[in-house]
Amino acid sequence: MTPHPTVTQIDDMAAQVLDDARRQPAHRAARTLVTGTSLRVTLIGLTEGAELAEHGAPAAATLQAVSGRVEVHTHDQKWLVETGQLLTIPHQRHGVTAVTDAVVLLTVALR
Repeated sequence: MTPHPTVTQIDDMAAQVLDDARRQPAHRAARTLVTGTSLRVTLIGLTEGAELAEHGAPAAATLQAVSGRVEVHTHDQKWLVETGQLLTIPHQRHGVTAVTDAVVLLTVALR
């Protein structure tokens, strides 16, 4: 059975997930928007200075800054991703740090 197409208002949800992050001890919050056998899309809110610790990379993924700025870093490289920009996640261990309050959209291709 094929799922029905849905339209999601990202900016409204971004404000909500950032508000949720402000109330969390880890200063981050997430909401999965799409999940299935081949794709997962997650909206992540991070307050300034919050981090997603270094972790392994999926086979294919992108990170889009919906608002604010984040830094994606590996052991030897850094990428600044600002509102409206899209980064192809590097195929190596990496972490994410919020340079400002930020909301990002993480899209992961599942195997």
